[in-house]
Amino acid sequence: MIIDEIVRQAYDELPNESCGLLVGLDDVVKKRYPLVNTDHSSEHFSFDPHEQFRVLKEARTEGLRIIANYHSHPSSPARPSDEDIRLAFDPNIFYLILSLAEETPVLKAFIKTDDGMQPVAIHAIGE
Repeated sequence: MIIDEIVRQAYDELPNESCGLLVGLDDVVKKRYPLVNTDHSSEHFSFDPHEQFRVLKEARTEGLRIIANYHSHPSSPARPSDEDIRLAFDPNIFYLILSLAEETPVLKAFIKTDDGMQPVAIHAIGE
């Protein structure tokens, strides 16, 4: 499952934050694109613009669109940091945060609103 792949990537990239994009149709994820955290930091991340463009181009070719981005918080809760809120500019995508702070990973999703970031439910569907 894609959620398992996100968790595996986060552990593989410790101590840094991991990140990537999810593409699909409507609100259904069809494909995950792990990206390089160009900041190589445990406290923040940045996407490589060339990788982002490649994902956008491939998604469009396949009739899909970017529906979410995700990143991990190696040692803090799955809630948007002040920086996450400041950098969330697109109200048309979901923002997923995976926390590895506890023994069991916690994945939460948010959308950008005028009031900041609001949580939304994640529903896993069998692949």
